[in-house]
Amino acid sequence: MSADRAALERAIERGEEEGGHIEFKTRLSRDVHLADGRLESLAAQLRHRVLSGEGEALYVVGVRDDGGVAGISPAEFSESMDVLSLLAEEAEAHIHDVETWSAGSGPADEEGLVGLATVREGAMLETDDEHIVVGTAGHVDHGKSTLVGSLVTGEADDGEGGTRSFLDVQPHEVERGLSADLSYAVYGFDDDGQVRMDNPHRKSDRARVVQESDRLVSFVDTVGHEPWLRTTIRGLVGQKLDYGLLVVAADDGPTKTTREHLGILLAMDLPTLVAVTKVDAVPAERAAEVEHEVESMLRDVNQTPLRAERHGVPTAVEEVGDGVVPVFATSAVTREGLDDLDDLLEALPKRTSDADAAFRMYVDRTYDVKGVGAVASGTIQAGTVEAGDELLLGPMPDGSFREVEVRSIEMHYHRVDRARAGRIVGIALKGVREAEIQRGMALVPRTADVRPVRSFEAEVMVLNHPTRIQEGYEPVIHLETVSEAAVFHPEGGRLLPGDTGETTVEFKFRPYLVEEGQRFVFREGRSKGVGTVSDVTYADE
Repeated sequence: MSADRAALERAIERGEEEGGHIEFKTRLSRDVHLADGRLESLAAQLRHRVLSGEGEALYVVGVRDDGGVAGISPAEFSESMDVLSLLAEEAEAHIHDVETWSAGSGPADEEGLVGLATVREGAMLETDDEHIVVGTAGHVDHGKSTLVGSLVTGEADDGEGGTRSFLDVQPHEVERGLSADLSYAVYGFDDDGQVRMDNPHRKSDRARVVQESDRLVSFVDTVGHEPWLRTTIRGLVGQKLDYGLLVVAADDGPTKTTREHLGILLAMDLPTLVAVTKVDAVPAERAAEVEHEVESMLRDVNQTPLRAERHGVPTAVEEVGDGVVPVFATSAVTREGLDDLDDLLEALPKRTSDADAAFRMYVDRTYDVKGVGAVASGTIQAGTVEAGDELLLGPMPDGSFREVEVRSIEMHYHRVDRARAGRIVGIALKGVREAEIQRGMALVPRTADVRPVRSFEAEVMVLNHPTRIQEGYEPVIHLETVSEAAVFHPEGGRLLPGDTGETTVEFKFRPYLVEEGQRFVFREGRSKGVGTVSDVTYADE
């Protein structure tokens, strides 16, 4: 993250005035500061500074002993943070936050960096006992982001979608009131109730929620506009969701997009909830009419609606999934129904935990963080990852896997030393440039026996298609975070709408990590279907 120059000046002033818990360093290096005998001595000094600061110490890196700005290269800054992290671990502390800024006015890679690291007492363990991930779906302007914004803040909406700004991070999204990419939000629960964000625009506030909560609820907010259906599918398929939350506006009712998103949620075997939103904006008769339309829509796809208002939240928690879909009437403006959603989200069980399996995460986003380097973001599919782990990243376009090391891990801007399956994380990687990481690549342990896959066998169901699917059909495959053009070679030469059959699927441009049993969605224009991988063919065979 970045900070203004005033932050440096305040840190220097505090250091000069208070001395004890603030340290100035030009840089830290493995060769010098981790040499025999130095690590224990420096860790003891760090421990003393943390205790002197009542549990917190500040390290200003990239400055001289007198506080004058020196600036160091990004590589030197990254090494300094690695060394400081090791010293903190030895001192039973952790790096809580790092702020960086440029030392001059030229390009950042030429001018050098200065950083302010906050070190706090105690190991930076993952603090939540349970963590469920909920993906939203529904038509554009039906109030997905507004509903989530009101849930995570506890604030009522202003009637103009004000709380949705807590999710959409791109200026053009806020200006148009239209989401164009996946957004994320989080809130939690402790013994006293909800742990919400006071100011969701502050990254530190999200980190506080993660730190203080015994149970977390993360939202993956998808896109409702038809041109971004590909992004919506990516959010529903690639994020290891525990539950789907389908939103239907009371002033509009179920639309074609609503039904399409419901089909995707059910195709991925996601237990689904429905929130009828904006009930404050219509007469009670219209709200009741839309609820009946929702119930009819659910019955059309062999799902049983369960009105939470009538049957109660405990029953909804017990019955959700296995063909039962709880339905809630809500308003972000009056907060009608939101207390019930709070109670439901606090009680819903984690669906699956693959924490004991080998680590695996598919990359959804990448960043280049000043002073840290390449960061790969995504949802951990299986296993556990720790700072310092040695991993493989790939496959690369040529089918190879790159050896990388985990520098650090963040969950909603809260640094942790490890994270397990189902967590949405950003992993800072050593040994690769951000430009080399692509969406759809996977991170696995360095000892894993993984091979690139260029084609696979699958059982597919054609949901809708204007004609028959024939040899050479070329849809886009959405598998985990992979979105790639592929060629179908159906058994028997064709598949008709509504058919279930076998086909060979061949990626057109590059290989990916594909495993038997993975589910996927395919689409081409308005043609759509779902499938399950039944066998794989390795690219190096």
